[in-house]
Amino acid sequence: MAAPTAQFDSDAVVIGGGLAGRAACIHLARAGMKVTCIEPRTEIGQPVGESLDWSSPDLLKALGLPMEWLVSTSTATWKRHVTLKMPSGEPEHYVPVLWLARQPFNVEVRTIHVDRVRLDNELMEAVVKSGANVVHEKVTRVESEGRRVTAIETESGQRYAAKWFVDASGLGAALLARHFKLRAIDSGPAKVAIWTYFNVDESIEGTTLYMEPLAGEYLDWIWEIPVQPKVVSVGYVITAERMKARREKGESVDGIFRSQLEKFPRFASLLAERQVDEVNVRSFRARAHFGTAGPNWVIVGEAAAMVDPITSNGVTAALRHAAEGCALILKNRERGRLPWLVRMCYSARVVYMAKFFNGGIEKLVYEPAVRNHIGLRHAGTVYISPAWTMNLVYARTKPRGVFTTALFGLSLMFFRAATWVVYRVCKLLPTPATAASC
Repeated sequence: MAAPTAQFDSDAVVIGGGLAGRAACIHLARAGMKVTCIEPRTEIGQPVGESLDWSSPDLLKALGLPMEWLVSTSTATWKRHVTLKMPSGEPEHYVPVLWLARQPFNVEVRTIHVDRVRLDNELMEAVVKSGANVVHEKVTRVESEGRRVTAIETESGQRYAAKWFVDASGLGAALLARHFKLRAIDSGPAKVAIWTYFNVDESIEGTTLYMEPLAGEYLDWIWEIPVQPKVVSVGYVITAERMKARREKGESVDGIFRSQLEKFPRFASLLAERQVDEVNVRSFRARAHFGTAGPNWVIVGEAAAMVDPITSNGVTAALRHAAEGCALILKNRERGRLPWLVRMCYSARVVYMAKFFNGGIEKLVYEPAVRNHIGLRHAGTVYISPAWTMNLVYARTKPRGVFTTALFGLSLMFFRAATWVVYRVCKLLPTPATAASC
């Protein structure tokens, strides 16, 4: 390997300029650190993650992007509910109870959908204004001494040394996880998301999920998310195995996408009236890494944990990782290293939340056992209620120390254990004759 052509020193290097990476740059630079953000010049496809849960607005506000401003600039639209639609039966609406917004709870029951291109551009502007240096390069090598990262090198041979490192390289790269051979746990099969955008005649203030549950099959689903007034993102999520089988039969990606949309009158009419723009495709697998913090580094965003998109928790997870990881760095800035217990607690929180969301949605909704017996609508309620509650509790209590992290972890373990019991019982029971139409 050729020797590096130059060396650059910073207080912190952030690897990756996606959502979590940009958030990390803002947090660190605003605290007075000299920050270098390294991201490839070419964006890897259209960003996705447009339907936000109820914890995201406060995290965006901390970055200088309050949701009222995002809505007023058409960077976001209001998300007041989630609606489930199936080919037969009435829609099911999941709406936060309004009494939570009153005293003594004072919970924000509004949230938003976002146009990811516009949101990412706003975050990049904030990164530049914060004084962080953005370098458009690809990281090719990590240098380390034991568990401590000393520098990274880019494809042009540049070497970047720093006291602190934040890995926001994403699910596909997972740079430090690969370098340190961190153990990962997968949840569910690999999946493929296919999506595009439609101009529509009306503005919508909620996310709509379209599903056609079959008794013996793993669930696939369609989303409709209003990312701008009268512009919706429409996507289809299918397992990679099923996608591969259909492709081997000669079906095109566009054909698979259209055939699924046409099962629902809403999209059949949109396809008949409007031309389909470019179709985007992304493969992913819900996953969480163990050990996502080291002596002078933290892993954030999808490089730390990929949360299934049906949970609407991906943006929250990315922003939360960035906020927590950077807070740990800033708190231990003078010490020059993260204490072992601090690292352990951060990694535990990342894994606890990812396993809670991913495991719950897999057993209660994706897999057929539970929904065969209680119906998809009730399965959705059984999942959403604890998921929304635990996200709320996390946002309010902000567990950071050993005791609070352990206590919160026990709470999540209780819900996961209850989910497992329900799942195992339903697996043992015979499938009802009416399960396919639940």
